[in-house]
Amino acid sequence: MIRAVVFDVGECLVDETREYGTWADWLGVPRHTFAAMFGAVIAQGRDYREAFQEFRPGFDLTKERERRAEAGQPEHFGEEDLYPDVREALRALRSDGLWLGIAGNQTVRAGGILRDLLSEDVDLIGTSDDWGVSKPDPEFFRRVAAVVPAEPGDILYVGDRVDNDLRPGAAAGMRTALVRRGPWATIQWRTEEAERLPTFRVEDLSELAPRIAEFNGMKARATH
Repeated sequence: MIRAVVFDVGECLVDETREYGTWADWLGVPRHTFAAMFGAVIAQGRDYREAFQEFRPGFDLTKERERRAEAGQPEHFGEEDLYPDVREALRALRSDGLWLGIAGNQTVRAGGILRDLLSEDVDLIGTSDDWGVSKPDPEFFRRVAAVVPAEPGDILYVGDRVDNDLRPGAAAGMRTALVRRGPWATIQWRTEEAERLPTFRVEDLSELAPRIAEFNGMKARATH
């Protein structure tokens, strides 16, 4: 049975289009050029941070975040950057009695923004900076399992990436769901792993509640 649902952040709950656009501006690169390079790096299976290196060798994302903050341009997202299905999906899942969490590779600042936006909609918000470990490290998913009041096999981890979300989530014994949006899911959608690994493949988060209800109903009937 699925008793808990844990969501990734970027390109799962939060549309990062605006944020990456501001990075292109910071680099002094046309936004469409930065986006094209970003997609190429992902398609090649490289770390997305290498896209920054293509324009500025030696680029240190952590230090540049600090520089942006000092320049009055800190990372930011708000209600307008949440995907439009997020709040309705969370309400539907909660009304079905599921425990809900958010856990992703995010900074302390981003974690604070998430808590301002969504703390009333979920039971827990955790970030890689909070925990000192990032996906896809197996320890990240052990931390998720430790804070969720359910066995790993009863947890559904929802994300947009095969490499960071589905593969390590499944290795940790969790069920997974792949949502088709953002550059990673769009590029990875038709790969063998993207078709084989997830318990669910969805175009929209609003699909989760009925799919989980059907899944749990089948499991319940199988035990009788």
